[in-house]
Formats: sequence, structure tokens, C-alpha cells
Amino acid sequence: MILVIDALNKHRFGGILDEMYKLRARVFRDRMGWDVMVRNGREIDLFDQLDPAYIVALDGSYNVVGCNRMLQTTGPHMLSDVFQDILCGEPPLRSATVWENTRFCIDSERLKRPGADRTVSYAACELMAGIAEYAFNSGISDVISVVDPAMDRILKRCDNAPYGYIGKTVQMGKTKALAALSDITEERIARIRAFAGITGEIFLEDDVVADALAESTPVTMPVALRDYCDAQIAGACTDSEREAALALQRELAGMYRSQPSCDA
Repeated sequence: MILVIDALNKHRFGGILDEMYKLRARVFRDRMGWDVMVRNGREIDLFDQLDPAYIVALDGSYNVVGCNRMLQTTGPHMLSDVFQDILCGEPPLRSATVWENTRFCIDSERLKRPGADRTVSYAACELMAGIAEYAFNSGISDVISVVDPAMDRILKRCDNAPYGYIGKTVQMGKTKALAALSDITEERIARIRAFAGITGEIFLEDDVVADALAESTPVTMPVALRDYCDAQIAGACTDSEREAALALQRELAGMYRSQPSCDA
């Protein structure tokens, strides 16, 4: 199941964004050894402050099991501002219909636990399908993906092979990075779905997720307070702001947890 989080709804899903940042730290720093900035167990960079679109994969219990970040190429993005060496001196592609696709990762540890409701392979393909369908529905014609060689092989294995590459492969921490180009077409979406056996709607409605998260909380804060806390977490620009927002959320949750039930 895929939830799209962007500037319009991020105030509702601060908790999910926080789990996403933690997943990115575990995958990119701990597992892959990338040279990324991690603070307080969360991998967040300056591009997360530019209101990107996040394609987030959730399991049946609404836990984050995968994520991806999409940025317009008309402004700052990783290929133009971080991985210029890939371009070999050529100017970066800039177009309102060409977006950059980065930070693709899957929580393989959670998905390999007993009782997991999907496999790592299925979750990865569902996330790929979510990226392509979101892009197609948004009028995006092409996606540039900054990936490592292993991810490039996974794309090809899932019948989601790029149609071309930009520049050259460069060293990135303990691994390498390359820029792959994928056209966004109904044919690509159909191939990904057919490979994984994905049928039906994969996108979740905001209200469905928000209501499910509220119901799963042992003691639910009033909706206005819950939304306020999520908005503060999602809008935090610094580590201290984020920790303060999380502390406030914990404090308020504790206050309502300690209150006696109205039925007592």
C-alpha cells in the first residue's frame, strides 16, 4: 500500500515521516555504508526541506516498509548539487516534466519477520509501481534516478529497466553512484505490475491512514492536538526542533494516557 506525502498533507503524517527518516538511516548508513548525515538516528538532508513528494510503502498495520523521494529538477536536487561529477561537466537536465528520484529503500528486516504480510520483492515492486503511477498521474514524462549498481540491477530484474544513463559512474562512500533515466508510460507501469502480480488500486487515501493510525493508538489525543503534533514534527527544520516536537507529542500522549476512562 502506498501513501503519498507532500507539502499539502505532511502536517498529518509527522509520525510516518519520522519512521521514514529512521529507515533511511538504517539502510543508507548502517547497511550500505553511504556517507550520509545521520543525527539522532534519522537520515535527513537539505533536500528534505524543499517539500519533495515522498512515496511511502506501508504494510497492513501501517508500518513504514519502504520509501522514495521525488524532487523537481527545476530547482536544487542531488544530481545538480551533490553528484555533479556524474555529469562529466555537462549541465543537469532541468524540466518541469523531468523529476529526480532518490532515497529508494526497503525495510528488509521488518519484511523478513515471521508474519510479515508481503515479501521484500513484492514491497519493492509495489514501491516502484507507486513511483511510476504517481509520476504518470502528475504529468511527469521522465524520472532521473541516482542509484548504486545493485539498485540498477534490481530495476532491470523487476522489468523496470532504465532506457538510458547520464554521464558516468562515480564513487559514493563505500559504493558507486550512477544516474539512470526512465520514461514514465503506461507500458512501464503495466510491466512492473505484471512482474510482481500487482492488481487493483495501490494508493491509500489520507483519511484512511490517519484514522487507522488514530485507532491504533491506545489512548487517542483529540484530533486537533494530534494533527498539531504531526505538523510540528513534519515542519521541523533542525534536530532540536524535531526533538522538541517529538517530546511534546510524548508528553501530551502521556497526559491523555494517564486520564481515567469516561466509562470508569
